[in-house]
Amino acid sequence: MVQEHELVLVLDFGGQYSQLIARRVRELHVYSEMLPYNTSIEKIAALKPKGIIFSGGPASVYAKNAPAIDKRILEMGIPIFGICYGLQLLIYMLGGEVIRADKREYGKAMVNFSASHSLFSGLEDKEQCWMSHGDYVSSVPEGFISCGYTEDTPFAAVANEERKVYGVQFHPEVKHTINGMKVLSNFLFNICGCSGEWSMGSFIEEQVEEIRNRVGAKKVLCALSGGVDSSVAALLVHKAVGDSLTCVYVDHGFMRKGESEQVRGTFSGKFGINLDFVDARERFMSKIASVSDPETKRKIIGNEFIRVFEDEAKKLGKIDYLVQGTLYSDVIESGTGTAATIKSHHNVGGLPEDMEFELIEPLRLLFKDEVRIVGRELGLPEDIVSRQPFPGPGLAVRIIGDITEEKLDTLREADAIIIEEMKKAGLYEKLWQTFAVLPSIKTVGVMGDERTYAYPIVLRAVSSEDAMTADWVRLPYELLEIIANRIVNEVEQINRVVYDITSKPPGTIEWE
Repeated sequence: MVQEHELVLVLDFGGQYSQLIARRVRELHVYSEMLPYNTSIEKIAALKPKGIIFSGGPASVYAKNAPAIDKRILEMGIPIFGICYGLQLLIYMLGGEVIRADKREYGKAMVNFSASHSLFSGLEDKEQCWMSHGDYVSSVPEGFISCGYTEDTPFAAVANEERKVYGVQFHPEVKHTINGMKVLSNFLFNICGCSGEWSMGSFIEEQVEEIRNRVGAKKVLCALSGGVDSSVAALLVHKAVGDSLTCVYVDHGFMRKGESEQVRGTFSGKFGINLDFVDARERFMSKIASVSDPETKRKIIGNEFIRVFEDEAKKLGKIDYLVQGTLYSDVIESGTGTAATIKSHHNVGGLPEDMEFELIEPLRLLFKDEVRIVGRELGLPEDIVSRQPFPGPGLAVRIIGDITEEKLDTLREADAIIIEEMKKAGLYEKLWQTFAVLPSIKTVGVMGDERTYAYPIVLRAVSSEDAMTADWVRLPYELLEIIANRIVNEVEQINRVVYDITSKPPGTIEWE
């Protein structure tokens, strides 16, 4: 029987930081799940949450068809904490007023905490917080007190003890709110009465039991890419079902240098997992060679992955389940009921509708750093645990435009140089991602006193915690010079290296 844990729900109104709220709660050792704002009161009651957090969102509460909740949720006696839009919705539904601000408040702001309250215990009278709103609360319903304000926001924090309803206009879940974690901690422990007993060890035990009960004696296929996500998913499922699992590694021809050999050595060697190695390079190239549109690339590759697995499953006998290393960020970026599609991840938005497998996605509610913790708990080698994220479609979405074998070889060599030099500099494991992009354009250069007309390489290096936001890294000039010189001198068809200094947003980490 899977142990029941304290649960704090996050109701998602489509905010860019919604999933980060759930992650922050789990960092405080309280289990959290994110559900759509229109989740029924019956389902919420059945989950028995200790508290509910309303996320931010892009809508205005007074707009037609604005996202709203079943008002009966406010009568359940469960502590509720509204953030940004969540605060505005609570106030609006309870009879207060929310209006359009004359001056939009975005970025860092100093919040003056004007009333002593357990939600803000341990904070200074004035704290740096992160704002992101165009509307604001202009008056509060009876029973609410103001706990904080800024120069432009009269109700930056409010509380109603009788109703157990609280709210802030700022975002405590982001790092720019200096003591945001303290605010969340106060809500969880001072107001909801949580004890903080959840851990990744608990997660592993529960997932193993859940997978074992679900699968029984049936066979399972795992889509193994060699990246940290699919590797951790494979070990977790292997722990649950043993030899009933067969991992299928598909070499689609878009892998990094030496990747296929590493996967074979680790999984069939060290862990003794059944490994089916499939050379499908020609098959994938025939499908995608003339394709330039990035969304089409991702969908074709995702579809073909499943077809390869279906073909392999027929050779292996009756296979009922397919394991994937899908993460929360994959799901969010591929589009949910409350979030727009940014790009379709091959393992989410790119899956065919007529797929013959049931999916097992044990990491679907985890973020990347949490997956690394699970990997270490399971004994996965550090060189895989600490690997930087790599897209499922591989180098196919790091070549802008059409794909050729020559472009793949070129990009593969340039990427290997970047990784090697980043490791030498001691930066590889400190950064979220460092990689090369090959655009379809060519540029003029001079090499050996002769004119060249060759491709540039775009160097991308970003720091992030969860891939939902990212900042470009200020690499030392000396390191940039070493990388550029090596690539131009050692990689044919390259005569220029440029550095991408765009953060996310407005850009994304990958170019396609």
